[in-house]
Amino acid sequence: MKRVITLVALASWLMTSLVSAQSPAPLSALAKMPVKEVTIFKDGHAFVLHEGKMPTDGAGNVLMDYLPTPVLGTFWPYSADKNIKLTSVVASERKVLIERTALRLIEMLDANRGAEVILTEKPAYMEKPVPYVATLVGIPRRSSQELEATSPPNAGEKLPQKGDVIILKTSDGTKVLPLERIQDVTFKNEPKPTVGEEEFRNLLTLKLDWLGRNAAKTAEVGLVYLQRGLRWIPSYKITLDNQGNANVKLQATLINELADLEDVTANLVIGVPTFAFKETLDPISLQKEATPLSGYFQQSDRSQLMTQNAIMTQTARMGERRANSISDQPTGDLGPEVTDATQNEDLYLFTVTHITLKKGQRMALPVADYTVKYKDIYTVDLPFSPPTDVRMNLNSEQQAEIARLLNAPKATHKIRLTNSSNAPLTTAPALIVKDDRVLAQGMMTYTSVGGNVDLEITRAVDIQVAKSESETARTPNATRLNGDTYTRVDLNGSVKLTNYRKETADIEVTRYVLGNVTSATHNGEVRKINVMESDRYTPIGNYPSWWGWYSWPAWWSQLNGIGRVSWKVNLEAGKSVDLNYNWNYFWR
Repeated sequence: MKRVITLVALASWLMTSLVSAQSPAPLSALAKMPVKEVTIFKDGHAFVLHEGKMPTDGAGNVLMDYLPTPVLGTFWPYSADKNIKLTSVVASERKVLIERTALRLIEMLDANRGAEVILTEKPAYMEKPVPYVATLVGIPRRSSQELEATSPPNAGEKLPQKGDVIILKTSDGTKVLPLERIQDVTFKNEPKPTVGEEEFRNLLTLKLDWLGRNAAKTAEVGLVYLQRGLRWIPSYKITLDNQGNANVKLQATLINELADLEDVTANLVIGVPTFAFKETLDPISLQKEATPLSGYFQQSDRSQLMTQNAIMTQTARMGERRANSISDQPTGDLGPEVTDATQNEDLYLFTVTHITLKKGQRMALPVADYTVKYKDIYTVDLPFSPPTDVRMNLNSEQQAEIARLLNAPKATHKIRLTNSSNAPLTTAPALIVKDDRVLAQGMMTYTSVGGNVDLEITRAVDIQVAKSESETARTPNATRLNGDTYTRVDLNGSVKLTNYRKETADIEVTRYVLGNVTSATHNGEVRKINVMESDRYTPIGNYPSWWGWYSWPAWWSQLNGIGRVSWKVNLEAGKSVDLNYNWNYFWR
């Protein structure tokens, strides 16, 4: 008898607890501030603008269920209504009530407290199951208030702790049944299909001062921040005709791993400003580290480094206005609208309107289309080689490797574009097409308006190159340095070009030497390069791999520099030309 009374009291207490427990706000009541505009940089950062009329709670504040992860110092909320003052913004972990479809038996039972059911328990061995009628009182749980009251100080908020039994009201009294004992349940009426569960969410509370007025149901507020997760990648398609014209098309690929975009205005920026704290998250994010992103946003990714180092540092400006429809009749979806480009200080951007792109999606869209002039050119770059005196100190394998690297120089076929458009060209992959056939893919580099850029096509097998050099004199005691005497070694060289093409070819030849170039034929331009200020002394822009095979003495750079001689030759079909030059270096 005492057991029955105890169970009844327990059931009464549980029902009272269930009723009196203060439930958190449902997720549907939280504000979802839309993204209005994004400014997208090529390095994967985006400046995001949220703004809209948001519902307020009983205290007149806006509670948002979205918490960004901005770069330190770039998070700036605001009130868009001059009659409402934003006093503070609080980011915190809060409890919310989320309604979800009940998928498990325990969830279905929990969602239908008070329902009348026919319940069958799992029978003992050799027993026949006997169903019976019961009313679902509920699954007992320790409330958040109880857990917080019995926890150590400053332990934080707690989620309710659900038990593993269910309380039933039967004709015999109140029954407590382990959930694992339930075999099946039949609801006499249509059951509720969803159940509310509490969980923690990072929420943002915009606290508003209504300046003495009663709080309205909505408030117009906004926030801006810089965050990684939205990137655009440019690419070019260059179509050549046979009259020296090149049709240049710029395409943008958008990669969205930040947030859903719905009818958003996007500013695509070429050029990346300095973000001093881009690797540091703002504390408002409540996160210790950024959310992992794909390889498109990882700066250590090797495939990205091949282009991003150049792409991120270049600036350009481009734009296109969509042509008006000939007919006033409604048309199908033509995609995002690209408006005129504008320049913002040292950065160039163009605006794309009506962008809809869900998180995780990609989008490719045309950006610019213009025609410029081009011409075919052929280049020959001849790097410097070790002096004979140095080669004597190398082993046979090293000498063979040097001979392999320097043997049989080749001419390279390139096209030279003259940027006559109203926008600079940016650094990006470039696909080159002619007569509906792909010729090559190269790398477009930054080119200002009026400038030229070369894109490599292939090796020019019809332009034959032969190089020869010989020593002409050695003059002992030619100069003194710090009490030491040095011998001057004089050499002459020749580069022979033969054009086996059917057309005249414009050929540009550049020869580098370790030493000092004194003269060159055919109007060759002679220059001495300051290696301390410039690294453009080899075709690869750096010292060759064999440079470290020899311990260069300190006096070498004092007496010898790097010389360069360059020629521009217009060579007729079937003709040859010898480009001669003289140079020297000092040795001891």
